[in-house]
Amino acid sequence: MNIGQAATHSGVPAKTIRYYESIGVIRRAARTAGNYRDYDDIDLQTLRFIQRARKLGFSVKDVGALLTLWRDKRRASGTVKRLAEGHIAEIDRRMEELKSMRRTLVHLTERCHGDDRPDCPIIEGLAGDGQAPDGQAEPAPRGRKAPKPVLPCH
Repeated sequence: MNIGQAATHSGVPAKTIRYYESIGVIRRAARTAGNYRDYDDIDLQTLRFIQRARKLGFSVKDVGALLTLWRDKRRASGTVKRLAEGHIAEIDRRMEELKSMRRTLVHLTERCHGDDRPDCPIIEGLAGDGQAPDGQAEPAPRGRKAPKPVLPCH
């Protein structure tokens, strides 16, 4: 089957299939007499495997490692589990980061009245005018006074 059909059957866009080939995540496709890529059922299984792993957030590098493990029938399941546990830890770290970002944005938006006046704690917070990205006061640079705290707009 050609790349368009492989894309349709695997859920992986043709451009991404070409990219995976170029970086060696998947093997180079066989070619027809007309030099078109020709994919078989094994290629489709591989692309579906990659698609599922990517939907779970695995990096392309980790997908490569998972593919190697998938193909190795003598693999140790403990190796696969450790890779998955490492990914879970990364997801947990990113979730905490997102929660912190949300807390900061909630803090800044609660302090802004959203009226017609130009004073805005959100903009001031993003500009670093006395607020760190987490909503806490920034430390004063050495040899200078601490900046004035940002006051809520009224």
